[in-house]
Amino acid sequence: MESIINYFETIPSLHRSLILVGGLTFFWVLEGTLPLFNFKYKKWQHAWPNIFLTLTTIVVNFSLAFLLIFTADWVTTHNFGIINWIPNLPLWGYVLLGVLLLDFIGAYLAHYVEHKVKPLWMVHLVHHTDHNVDTTTANRHHPLESVIRFGFTLAGVFIVGTPIAIVFLYQSLSLVATQFTHANIKMPRQLDKLMSYVLVSPDMHKVHHHYVLPYTDSNFGNIFSIWDRLFGTFMILDRDNIVYGVDTFPDEVANGKISTLLKQPFHKYRKPTNAKISEQ
Repeated sequence: MESIINYFETIPSLHRSLILVGGLTFFWVLEGTLPLFNFKYKKWQHAWPNIFLTLTTIVVNFSLAFLLIFTADWVTTHNFGIINWIPNLPLWGYVLLGVLLLDFIGAYLAHYVEHKVKPLWMVHLVHHTDHNVDTTTANRHHPLESVIRFGFTLAGVFIVGTPIAIVFLYQSLSLVATQFTHANIKMPRQLDKLMSYVLVSPDMHKVHHHYVLPYTDSNFGNIFSIWDRLFGTFMILDRDNIVYGVDTFPDEVANGKISTLLKQPFHKYRKPTNAKISEQ
């Protein structure tokens, strides 16, 4: 565990880039051999706006990284934050709890709030208006959302008290996890179900991308599924019944254009419809 922490404390930017590109490439290839849905789309044409928004996310995070490093260094120096206030915590427990709590504040809580606050939902819906969810959808976030998510991550680092090594470890795990859960891959149903008791599984997250409520407002987890189960936001919908997109923005062609996606948060709020729960 100590060697892992030492590595992530000084992880080179090249290695972080390799995690991003390597994960994307791996799941891209896997989608071709084990597809969940046989999408009738041009894969590269679909991927381009998602990759563009991934690049804007990288730019935002890189531009604000100094705040993350400063905060992580400050909590470490001042022994501040939840994990630093627990006495005699072994290193493995320190790391695990740090990752768990960062996942709660920086991902689950951020995601939940984005769905419940209308102006934030209008920003976040860019992620949901993909009609062909695959591994490139993982980081399809409007630049404004990247800033919002960064703010929650920063708050998480401050409250939890995580050193930069745990922050970089969490971000790396989060990146691969989101690529995995968005990937258009078919896992054995029983394996997917077993995984979902602790970790967010592909089928579990795909429910979140169903086009109507209440399914859109469920399964907010990023790495760990325990938060959804603990706070009652876990839902099940058979993967064969899932329809991607958002009911209030149904134009698939428009939702595949970068210019449209960049303007989407500034549309007037549109009231969603609700599905019958019997749809499960």
